[in-house]
Amino acid sequence: MYNIEQILKYTKKLKLLYVEDNQQARESTLIILNDIFKEVIIAEDGEDGLDKFHQTNPQIIITDVNMPYMDGLEMIQNIRKTNNDIPVIVISAYNESEYFLKSIAFGVDGYILKPLEFQHFFTILEKVIDKLIMKDELATKIRLLEQYEEATNYFSIVSKTDPNGILTYVNDDFCLLSGYTKEELIGNTHNLIRDPNTPKEFYEQLWDTIKNKKETWSGLIRNKTKDGKCYYAKTTIMPIFDIDDNIIEYIALRDDITDILNPQKQLYDFADSIENALGIMIRIDDFETLQKFYSHKIIEQFRTKFANILMEHLPEEIKFDKIFPLENGRYVLIKEYLQEDISIEQLTDMFMKYQEEIDKLKIDIANNINYDVTIIISIATGQNVLENINYGIDTLIQNKQNFIISNDLVEQEHSKAQQNIQIINIIKQALDDAKVVSYFQPIVNNKTKQIEKYESLVRLIDKNGNMLSPFFFLDIAKKGRLYSSITDVVLENSFGALKKTTKDITINISALDIEKTSTREKIFELLEQYKDDRSRIIMELLEDESVKDFDTIRYFIIKVKSQGVRIAIDDFGAGYSNFERLLDYQPDIIKIDGCLIKNILIDDFSLDVVETIVAFAKKQNIKTVAEFVENADIYTLLTKLGVDYSQGYYFGKPDTL
Repeated sequence: MYNIEQILKYTKKLKLLYVEDNQQARESTLIILNDIFKEVIIAEDGEDGLDKFHQTNPQIIITDVNMPYMDGLEMIQNIRKTNNDIPVIVISAYNESEYFLKSIAFGVDGYILKPLEFQHFFTILEKVIDKLIMKDELATKIRLLEQYEEATNYFSIVSKTDPNGILTYVNDDFCLLSGYTKEELIGNTHNLIRDPNTPKEFYEQLWDTIKNKKETWSGLIRNKTKDGKCYYAKTTIMPIFDIDDNIIEYIALRDDITDILNPQKQLYDFADSIENALGIMIRIDDFETLQKFYSHKIIEQFRTKFANILMEHLPEEIKFDKIFPLENGRYVLIKEYLQEDISIEQLTDMFMKYQEEIDKLKIDIANNINYDVTIIISIATGQNVLENINYGIDTLIQNKQNFIISNDLVEQEHSKAQQNIQIINIIKQALDDAKVVSYFQPIVNNKTKQIEKYESLVRLIDKNGNMLSPFFFLDIAKKGRLYSSITDVVLENSFGALKKTTKDITINISALDIEKTSTREKIFELLEQYKDDRSRIIMELLEDESVKDFDTIRYFIIKVKSQGVRIAIDDFGAGYSNFERLLDYQPDIIKIDGCLIKNILIDDFSLDVVETIVAFAKKQNIKTVAEFVENADIYTLLTKLGVDYSQGYYFGKPDTL
């Protein structure tokens, strides 16, 4: 192991070729690289990088993958035609297996996902420097030693084959890594440990180098252990010659670099190698709060420590070889699942007890500060386990739960996605065909029983003439970036209704609408267009917990009220509305939430809340509207309580004007 000072001492002697087409990424990464290397040669695409490689003779290469003219992998392939030894580190925004397997085929020394994580980069750089030092030392020893046997003792993982590739020697470390005994290996070929997902062209190129060209081959090889686990070995294979320059055998020298590769990449590779898997995802509950309180260094130390704790406390009945720490406080355990060994019911009982045990622990996180860690757990078996357990954790967070069997969640989510796409298409078609329409529901003065206002309510007519309420399409419209288009239509329809009636028109506007500049501009444009009637407009504010800019909302309210528009707060008494918000918005009208009104005859709590709202509103000279007034008994009680207006099916359903 080297510390940073030792690494920098060595890298300050090196010339680096850095290939990156994205200017912003290049400039931010150069800030780090210029402090590490003696000289940094910059290339802006693969062709440029290949030219500068031949012109400048760098000692190390760092490259992006996806670039114009020639991508990073093609550039590496061309460089390998003339230089098999130069260390190459790939930095990419992509984590697909195709890129990673090609990187293996071209002998990269490390694969890092963007954005560049400083600690992971230095870990890989340390290994690269170690290999450069190893290369220098090996060259020295080969020159000095008369027999290659002494060179094999210098490396920890060694194998020898005859000219036909039959294993004639493996050392103890090779057996330890592969899981096979010497007896199982000797007389066999390396096919015994070959990963079937590695393209055959990779091995054809390897053999062409060592057998036909009689050259040393170096690169990264993904192999499989006896029990099916993947491991990655940085490998050098040298042909050994007799005095007549005939190859008499091959010696392969390896270094296991599995632990320095991206954990997520390792995880997905391992999962792909299992037909029927058991996957368990564990997440530290409220991990975001933990990140806010402690430094990145402390968090990383804690993540490693907690991974060890999770492994130590695993149920004795089930064994996992490794835990994969991921981002955002997530950890994954994965293995082959044999249902005859353990049922899903047993797994559930076992890991719920495991969860209780972990939740009781107090972990020293920093400076003798004990942290009460609680975890949430998602379990899945079969296919797509990684996606399922990940969806499971997201579901637990959303529903504020702590345990789930997440089989088939991916299929369910895909089904929802298909339904959402269908609804998005229906919305687009309705917008194109002017089938997004406004219906109007009457609001009655409780004293006179006369209609004084109408609330504008959006509806959608599909191609079959069916009318859809906002419940079926509005949330999906937000996700599909069509919500603003619907809002524009609703505003046009609602202001247009001023010409069809002498009553007031109430328009629903969300706080998120108001945050959007184009929507505010649309409203003020319509207020100017209908300035003779704009005093009959009531903006009914729908609140949302994701509101970011209350100042903009307050300014909007002040501006529209100055033009005679009145402000109502919708769904008061439930959701996000509260008395503090009244101080911010200074409304003219409060609409009492329907969930309180529909239960007011049978629920004393609802009755008390409504009485409190009405009493407060009267003191503040704010009018009140009750929603969901469905019958005469509710209306009579509301009138008795002093509610000013009623809206509901008792007085009329939404309809056209």
